[in-house]
Amino acid sequence: MESIEPKVVPQHKKMSSVQLLKKAFFLLLGASLVSVGIEIFLVPNSIIDGGIVGVSIIVSKVTGISLGLLLFLLNLPFLILGYKKIGKTFAISTLFAVTVMSIGTALLHPVPAVTPDPLLAAVFGGIILGIGVGMVIRTGGSLDGTEIVAILINEKSPFSVGEIIMFLNIFILSSSGFVFGWDKAMYSLIAYYIAFKMIDITIEGFEESKSVWIISERYREIGDALLHRLGRGVTYLNGEGAFTGDDKKVIFVVITRLEEAKLKSIVDDWDPHAFLAVGNIHDVKGGRFKKKNIH
Repeated sequence: MESIEPKVVPQHKKMSSVQLLKKAFFLLLGASLVSVGIEIFLVPNSIIDGGIVGVSIIVSKVTGISLGLLLFLLNLPFLILGYKKIGKTFAISTLFAVTVMSIGTALLHPVPAVTPDPLLAAVFGGIILGIGVGMVIRTGGSLDGTEIVAILINEKSPFSVGEIIMFLNIFILSSSGFVFGWDKAMYSLIAYYIAFKMIDITIEGFEESKSVWIISERYREIGDALLHRLGRGVTYLNGEGAFTGDDKKVIFVVITRLEEAKLKSIVDDWDPHAFLAVGNIHDVKGGRFKKKNIH
């Protein structure tokens, strides 16, 4: 009888001390920035953000309970859910970031607002808060339990995670109108939108890359030109035309957005009728993406 070898499960690789310190630093910095955005810009001007932060600000206003304490207590159940649904590392990172944010808001509460202008507070508060949240997410943590709630609801509903988060935040931002007034609710919407955009920018970075697929009979010439004139490594993929059944070569290459115009010019020089598809990608690692000299 043939023996069956046990399946080897890859073990989780522990982080080095340098990696751990780097992770802790960015979690600390991100959570601290969120505290600054909340206590020095938003709260003194009766402006809220979405998610648990927004709920905490509303509850603190109504009950008088410390905002820092509410931020910690209201996030606590979602830390437990996050541990079960996403993992230990995520839960520990989130616990650390939420603790820093809670302590930070408590310490900064007596500090006066930078500006009494609600529009300036919404804009700059949203920017600072968004950068902070983006840092925490990029480092592997979270400061908002509504994302975990959305994941759980998504498993038993036809709505996407993004749609659920949007519905929850619309409800939270609308609720602020009954507590702080509708003009403040509209400023809150501005702050939320700016923070949302800054989170994207912080996570994805400014150096957005492009993935390019090219199909041409002159794939070899185009590939060589991209290699030598752009300094980018290219990969040839095997493809088959669904209509004709012919074998085709597909060129795949990753470039920066500043190189897109030059790439199109190179392709057009060799084959004006080549099929060209360009897509956005937000993270590139490994391989031979590092540039060589170009001309």
